[in-house]
Amino acid sequence: MSITILAIGLMVFFAHFLSVQFRKTNIPDVLVLMLLGILLGPLLGIVTPQDFGKIGSVIATIALVVILFESGTSLNLGVLGKSLATTGMLSLVCFALTTVIVASAGVAALDLDLLPAALLGVTLGGTSSAVVIPMVEALRLSEKPATVLVLESALTDVLCIVGVFALLQVYTQGGVEPGRLVGGVLAALIFAAIIGVLGGIGWLLVLGKVRDFPNTISSTLAYVFIVYGVTEQLGFSGAIAALALGITMTNFEQFGLNRIQSLSSKSIEPLNEMDRVFYRESVFLLKTYFFVYLGISIHFGAAQLAFVAVAMTVLVFVMRTGLTRVVYRNPAYTLRDSAITSMMAPKGLAAAVLAGLPLQYGVVGGEIIRDTTYMVVLVSISLCALLVAAYPLPGVRKFYARALGKPLAETADH
Repeated sequence: MSITILAIGLMVFFAHFLSVQFRKTNIPDVLVLMLLGILLGPLLGIVTPQDFGKIGSVIATIALVVILFESGTSLNLGVLGKSLATTGMLSLVCFALTTVIVASAGVAALDLDLLPAALLGVTLGGTSSAVVIPMVEALRLSEKPATVLVLESALTDVLCIVGVFALLQVYTQGGVEPGRLVGGVLAALIFAAIIGVLGGIGWLLVLGKVRDFPNTISSTLAYVFIVYGVTEQLGFSGAIAALALGITMTNFEQFGLNRIQSLSSKSIEPLNEMDRVFYRESVFLLKTYFFVYLGISIHFGAAQLAFVAVAMTVLVFVMRTGLTRVVYRNPAYTLRDSAITSMMAPKGLAAAVLAGLPLQYGVVGGEIIRDTTYMVVLVSISLCALLVAAYPLPGVRKFYARALGKPLAETADH
């Protein structure tokens, strides 16, 4: 037990050091933390996911919820409205093309049947909120592309989850109704957002009274967990509800809610500086745990799977670069904003959790789906991190300037 406590303490200090190095070298801390997990888990066998029991996946989910909520509190409603069209195009088209690329590679290189290949494609179709959001904040992108990337990662998590369960329904029941599937996706998004907004309004109404009690700095996060849990129990997306709740709390004046006397700007401060510091520290600690745990959880399959995973990832990143050129053709997007957007295709928590479901349902090729997904998670985060670290190099910048059709404007990218 003492060794475990010692390791946790050292890990937190190590994470602080990595955060400082990220600012100096552009080498993302999330990659090093995941590699540390791989070293402790699959390579040395010191720790296994089973050692954490149920608490491992629970804390990983908590990390995702807190990251989404904290990110929602930093989004501006005006920028959010202007970003919705861009977000929709980038999210849906990138998800669809990623699914096609991965599924095609699964059929051609892994000898999967069409349904298992489609399951693999949908599992890896999105981007990871837990990877994208911390990196976007650390890289300090312009407000609009940062908002697009945050929303994309949240929306595609929903698409991955709904898509996988729809395909598993096809496998177990022999079919699925397209109308019901589309309705399920829209319900997961719209009703979750409504619950998040209503939950945010409700919390704002009682927040002033709650703060009169002692030791309430963590009460808002506790409330976020309640909203997440209730939303999930109702069959909608708790992640979207957490994001919407965060947006509501810091944008209630833009919603016109300050017309309510108890919500007037003079009578309530949704998040004070102490709250923000607490949330940032919570995100830091949970992020540290999450990426080490993710590294520990990775399964290494055959060498062929590694090669296929690398090929899939490279093809997805190439496709995303071309798509970014189309979506970000407006001159208002700088070269740096466009380049970083094209790099943000890492896979993470949603993919890792969904990867084991086909095997549990008895899908032929389920083990291949699981091991390939874990490898793509590792390779995609590694490639994303390496590209971000390499971007300041003149040759890399020139490459992205040509690939994205942007002027090589040095002053705009610093």
